[in-house]
Amino acid sequence: MAELTQRSRRILYATITEYIATGEPVGSRRLSRSYGINLSPATIRNVLADLEELGFVVQPHTSAGRIPTVQGFRIFVEALVRMREVSPEDRSAVLQRLQNLAPGTDIQREAGQLLSTLTGAAAVVTAPKPEEELLSQLKFLRLDDQRMLAVLVTQTGAVQNRVLLAPDGLDGSELERVNNLVAEMLERGPRSLVTIQEAVAERHDRERGAIEELRRRAADVLGKTVEQRASPQVVIEGQERLFDRPEFLDADKIRAFLRAFDDRARLLDMLDGTLASGGVRVLIGSEAKLGDVEDVTVISTSYSPDGASKGTVGVIGPTRMDYAKVVPLVGFTARVMSEVLGGHEEEEP
Repeated sequence: MAELTQRSRRILYATITEYIATGEPVGSRRLSRSYGINLSPATIRNVLADLEELGFVVQPHTSAGRIPTVQGFRIFVEALVRMREVSPEDRSAVLQRLQNLAPGTDIQREAGQLLSTLTGAAAVVTAPKPEEELLSQLKFLRLDDQRMLAVLVTQTGAVQNRVLLAPDGLDGSELERVNNLVAEMLERGPRSLVTIQEAVAERHDRERGAIEELRRRAADVLGKTVEQRASPQVVIEGQERLFDRPEFLDADKIRAFLRAFDDRARLLDMLDGTLASGGVRVLIGSEAKLGDVEDVTVISTSYSPDGASKGTVGVIGPTRMDYAKVVPLVGFTARVMSEVLGGHEEEEP
């Protein structure tokens, strides 16, 4: 940014804005007429040439205008992030859709559908990892000689059932004592499955006698529950919207995007980075690491229904995306999801 004068930044931002709107290379005359830039087309062409030398725009062929590069988009996005604000229309749409869901409705899917509709891109939402969600109840039931059922009830009211192999020699009375121990821990406040396991193991290590055996049994049962990790839920909505855009007239590009959406493991790895980054994260081009897809932007952030466990919500589309609209919208949607799942409500202005 230090290399750019105010005039250069203005012309760069206008070029990117026009390219986002049209998808076509942007010429100097268009910028002069439509963006109130009080410079001659020749002067604007000279500035565009300087921007090209710096790597912020590129000219597809000699007689064409310029299109922004990933580096140009990055500068544009960073400027927008500092001044982002969700529009009143988008704010109202999110609040009305997510705050009026019937009990038991899949809020991840609803949020994905809404974001896809509002942005015209694909939306990806992941639920918090089950092992990290705060639990209000955890109970173990014996099914037969070899199997038991773990019933996990999260603070948000979601219920997970896991069929486990029972530890060797575990009888009904021991299992009931394990249930009482876990219930006693949860009475002091919600904990995740992982933190319950860690607390039991820690106390087992420092205690002796009859209680030690109970701790050992509880550690065995909880260990088997944690080992059977449920696959994180990944909701993808609106892929078909992408293929109505002019960028996707190329069949090879369509196939590359479809492969990226099918590779759930890669998507999860990419979104996991969002959990640690904080705030809205914008990945452009190769930064997204979505296989062979280059003309791509991923805008994502995390939401947390209980302040501990986290899921992610985001939008995937071409680099020609309306960043001024999408960046604040993704952040606001995540905040409303956190509040709805946590039993709170964002107020209408």
